[in-house]
Amino acid sequence: MKTRFGSATGATALLVLSWPIFTGLADLGAATDPPVPTIEASPAVQSFSEAQISPDGTRVAWVEDVTNSEGIPTGASRITVADLKTLQTSRTISARSDKNACAESGVAWSPDSQKIAFLSDAQQDGQLQLYVANVAGVAPKELTHLKGLLTHAHWSSNGEEIAFLFTEDALRNAGPLVAEARDEGVVGGKIYEQRLTVLNVASGAVRQVTPADMYIYEYDWAPDGNRWVATAAHGDGDNNWWTAELYTIDVQSGKMQSIFKPSLQIAVPRWSPDGKTIAFIGGIMSDEDAVGGNIFAIPAGGGEARDITPQMKASANLLFWQASSGKIVFTEFVGGSSGIASVDPNGGVVEELWKSAESVAAFGAGSNVSVAKDGKTIGVVRQSFEHAPEVWAGPIGDWKQITSRNVALKPTWGKVQELRWTSDAFQVQGWLVYPRDFDPAKKYPMIVSIHGGPASAFTPHWPGSFDYSMALSTAGYFVFYPNPRGSYGMGEEFTKANVKDFGYGDMRDVMTGVDKAIKSAPIDSNRLGVTGWSYGGFMTMWAVTQTERFRAAMAGAGIADWQSYYGENKIDQWMIPYFGASVYDDPAVYAKSSPITFIKKVKTPTLIVVGDSDGECPPPQSYEFWHALQTLGVDTQFVIYQDEGHMIMQPAHKQDIVDRTVAWFNARLK
Repeated sequence: MKTRFGSATGATALLVLSWPIFTGLADLGAATDPPVPTIEASPAVQSFSEAQISPDGTRVAWVEDVTNSEGIPTGASRITVADLKTLQTSRTISARSDKNACAESGVAWSPDSQKIAFLSDAQQDGQLQLYVANVAGVAPKELTHLKGLLTHAHWSSNGEEIAFLFTEDALRNAGPLVAEARDEGVVGGKIYEQRLTVLNVASGAVRQVTPADMYIYEYDWAPDGNRWVATAAHGDGDNNWWTAELYTIDVQSGKMQSIFKPSLQIAVPRWSPDGKTIAFIGGIMSDEDAVGGNIFAIPAGGGEARDITPQMKASANLLFWQASSGKIVFTEFVGGSSGIASVDPNGGVVEELWKSAESVAAFGAGSNVSVAKDGKTIGVVRQSFEHAPEVWAGPIGDWKQITSRNVALKPTWGKVQELRWTSDAFQVQGWLVYPRDFDPAKKYPMIVSIHGGPASAFTPHWPGSFDYSMALSTAGYFVFYPNPRGSYGMGEEFTKANVKDFGYGDMRDVMTGVDKAIKSAPIDSNRLGVTGWSYGGFMTMWAVTQTERFRAAMAGAGIADWQSYYGENKIDQWMIPYFGASVYDDPAVYAKSSPITFIKKVKTPTLIVVGDSDGECPPPQSYEFWHALQTLGVDTQFVIYQDEGHMIMQPAHKQDIVDRTVAWFNARLK
């Protein structure tokens, strides 16, 4: 499921190939395969996020990671502001006056475009507080002294208040991707709720506004500053996002009124400039941080929610209201590419404004894209297979490049070809990455890399130093990235097409795509491998139970048995829309898509890896698959990474996954 069922390893540095002997991590045990090339992280790639344009469209601020001499992120970050007229960086904003970096993010412009609110742990490592800085040069001022998790700060329209989400005494960051706290004693005790909190800028007074038993996921201020619209649910925040309702909230009293209870998932609520309408994205979504679907509009007082993009062959990811025209501007997945379009909420006419084979919108709140008050000027982080990430800003489609940190970097992987093919009644799309130093006179092995989700999409991006699948291109493989049914980019019918059908129609899409790739390039059909993380890990486990075409596999954070998984994972609410019922009401629909049901068919050598504190795809699922393969005498290796959740965070562990995966495939396909 994207970074739940999606990419497990973040991107920070370019891949180059060197030749020291592969050893793996000493505490994990050396790889059992022969010495192979190790993928090294050098030179460094500067990463960017939160390209936030000022409301008046004259400046853009962004966050960039601070890295060490080897290009590895240190955990620190800094905020930089640039003037769009001169294209010159005006200043770096930090809560620290010395040269020591800290973690700073969460950029929010004031309505008059003169100040920035942001979060920083300058005073205590790991404890963020809210600060405000004047872009003219006044030193930042600390506004909060709280204990817990602060996130998602936004100014009121009059600039007198700043709202933010606050989880008091939180033990860890929010979201199911991070490492879970270990259970002990009585399980299921205290729930830490993320509440809407408001700060008066002048007095510094802080009020927690929403009830103590409600978890707020996303919110937006009403134009008059008296209400918010929010997605929220009772109970555990990690698990109940899939059942969240749309609420309006009184800023003074905290009274919440549900105005829409969806049948599927909703995200990105946005209040119209006239205060009469609320727009949001709705559809089937497998991950809290991976948003995609159609755009809906509902009266601010409640009523019928209208789908205003019912025939759209794309998936909206983030939306903004355009005050001058009353239209909605939105980012979208289009096929395997990115786009920006607009729609009239009354007429439902979608106009494509820009489209390109690259990645612009981040998952979740889409903080890598922002729009000025005019609805036309945008700040964005752009990246593709050919170009490393940089900050751009300006009118849609006519952006100016603001940063040039990565301009000298060149790909160390091969060229990329887009493939399209027909599977059943669907048109399917994917990307084929050629080996580095490709020789057309030779035939090469190919690895199929299946994305997570399943509601996600593989779009062109610059891979980082720990992207194990792109490392395979650097190591001399074709790498095929299909976007099968269940993915974003082809419309809601396509995204819903794997409901109650995991592993069947989507695997047909993958395998017909494999045939298309073999016809399109010099690929050795006898040397195929398969890999994936999360839902991609499930699909890898599933693939080796359904076909012997793959000679090697690597399953990352996979799912072996949907029946036992239902009771083991900490986010079971996502499963109901996909399976149609709980496992207790319809166990058969879970069993038919479980790799363990067909385990005795497996012949393919399979490497299995997982984090020990993964709450989304718990380690017992990997244990179960590995145990079966061992019992059946199938070549296998199982690695567990300590203190890691669904998203692997420690650089040494990321590097081990890269090296171990390359070693595994080299020994069996080369």
